Amino acid sequence: MNALRTELRRVTALALPVAATQIGTMLLGFVDTIMVGRVGTDALAASAIANVWIYGTTQLALGTIFGIDPIVAQAHGAGRGDVAGRALQRGLVLALLLSVPVGLAWVGCERFLVWTGQDVELARMAQRYTLVQLPSLPFFLAFHALRQYLQGREMVRPALLVMVLANGLNALLNWALIFGHLGMPALGLEGAGIATGLTRVACFAILVWWVLALRLHAGAWVPWSRDAFAWPGLREILRLGVPVGFQTSLEVWAFSGAALIAGHLGAAALAAHSVVLNMAALSFMMPLGVGLAASTRVGNLLGACRPDDAQRAAWVAIALGAGVMMLSALLFVVGRHGLPRIYTSEPEVIALATRILPIAAAFQIFDGTQVVGCGVLRGMGRTRPAAWFNLIGYWVIGLPLGGWLALRAGFGLDGIWWGLAIGLALVSALLVAWIHRRGPANAARTILPDTS
Repeated sequence: MNALRTELRRVTALALPVAATQIGTMLLGFVDTIMVGRVGTDALAASAIANVWIYGTTQLALGTIFGIDPIVAQAHGAGRGDVAGRALQRGLVLALLLSVPVGLAWVGCERFLVWTGQDVELARMAQRYTLVQLPSLPFFLAFHALRQYLQGREMVRPALLVMVLANGLNALLNWALIFGHLGMPALGLEGAGIATGLTRVACFAILVWWVLALRLHAGAWVPWSRDAFAWPGLREILRLGVPVGFQTSLEVWAFSGAALIAGHLGAAALAAHSVVLNMAALSFMMPLGVGLAASTRVGNLLGACRPDDAQRAAWVAIALGAGVMMLSALLFVVGRHGLPRIYTSEPEVIALATRILPIAAAFQIFDGTQVVGCGVLRGMGRTRPAAWFNLIGYWVIGLPLGGWLALRAGFGLDGIWWGLAIGLALVSALLVAWIHRRGPANAARTILPDTS
């Protein structure tokens, strides 16, 4: 029992700052939405559809960068600082390389939006909003590489403090560039895009300064050399990271697909879907923090050749993630009549949101379990199973079933959420079963021999 309590404290100590950092990231978008909304309805709509494309195309690159997670975490546990430092260098190289295809995708934003049936003028506005952010893309990816490097070494507060500063800077830049204050021209929607880009550059610059000033890289660094660019090392990160990118992309695009289905049910249904999804996304930040902490903790323990302790850490983290979401689920059920009123005063939207919140409550528990399970597998360096499970859960079961229930069987918005809940239940069950049979306690070896 003492071992369980100790592990719970370790996982929680890692998870809370990480979750707070994720909430800080969400707040950046929240402030952007509020300020762009004051420009006008068209500007708000254009930024919304642009962000669907921006986030959707960036996920694969971000997930690939996360391929350094198990390498850094296991190297830290094994006392191999040279391996951790080299993994960061390769992560930064990949951040630059991956900026090229993602940037090309951003250039095609308008074409994609028009192809999907969006208003031509809104698509044109979305294109301008996207393009002004393009120079910040490599800095955005590099920031996440550096953040994952620190997190794998159990340093989670620097990114949190940077995100606090970033929120203040982002609000100031939005105010100045959107509305024309501090001697700046009033650029409207494009000003919001420039503010976002400058904030991303600042996040990377501040974190680099922090690492160098406090020597946070001490003991886990090697001088730059050709080895940072060598294909075998880059290939190892791609092997680990590309499945993570596919896993997260499948999830992001599944929810985008669910929104498109909800759009066929009318404006009120789409609004109610967005309201409940926003609540779910906010509550998701805590188990996401637990999942990222689980990746670090499991990786550290495997690197230290303590597989039984790593298995214990995995179960503690899964229980913590599910437990936190049980509290969220209870809040969703008990507060189902009042919570939607925070977002809207429209009676029809409130009624629909109230009806689907109990379904979202079940969804929450499964979502908390699956995100921590994915973190455990990432810490092990076994990233492919989670990608396959997400493909089956979301795209073979959840989304098709939700679409059929909503549009064919007459369940409406309820059907979409039942489909997603059932798909997530399958994903979480598969992950728990996999960890039980082939989890950290049964890991034959770490991934370090392939990366040193």
